[in-house]
Amino acid sequence: MKPIEHLTVKELPLTEQPYEKCVRYGTTSLSDAELLAIIIRSGSATERAIDVANRVLSNPKREQGIVSLYQYTMEELMKIHGIGKVKAIQLLCLAEISKRMAKASYGIKIRFSSPETIANYYMEQMRHLTIEQAILLFLDTKCQLIRDMELSKGSVNASITAPREIYLNALKYGAVYIILLHNHPSGDPTPSKEDIITTKRIRDAGLLIGIQLMDHIIIGDNMYISLKEQELL
Repeated sequence: MKPIEHLTVKELPLTEQPYEKCVRYGTTSLSDAELLAIIIRSGSATERAIDVANRVLSNPKREQGIVSLYQYTMEELMKIHGIGKVKAIQLLCLAEISKRMAKASYGIKIRFSSPETIANYYMEQMRHLTIEQAILLFLDTKCQLIRDMELSKGSVNASITAPREIYLNALKYGAVYIILLHNHPSGDPTPSKEDIITTKRIRDAGLLIGIQLMDHIIIGDNMYISLKEQELL
């Protein structure tokens, strides 16, 4: 009799197959690898889908576990044995869906007056980024989000040192307040000296035209710093 780790999915007892286990006991009974194996669906002639899933989750070049899905590129996924273009796209879409669900769970018409609320709304979108990204939020008189826009990816400070573009867009969308967000890929949200100088420059420009910069929030790894809360704005 083969050891269980050498069995194909079809050879496994029904109670050990991810699909059957899900039907019998629900999705919460499945491990991360089993959940991923259901998405991957098939392995190869020599290995099971769950083996491929475990390889995705244990790549030494990435953060270990299910959170690693946020960090992969398509090219990196396709280098994993058993992952072709179609499976890579499916996994990337799965990661994107999870980000959007986390963001949507806070609701569309929440008030963006609390730094914690704002940070939570964007946390899953930004905390796993490997490069800096700057986002500008446009708010109405009730501090509800009109829309957001990406200012840049890569060199954040270079992109947000020109207040002209920021306030032209604020006027275009009828914003009364704006909020800046950017992430620190290091995971440490401590503002740099340049972050503070840039924020004050943008704040001062807004005062001249009557649009208030409410805050500049820096996102780290599951943590944030509000320059307003730190009295740096």
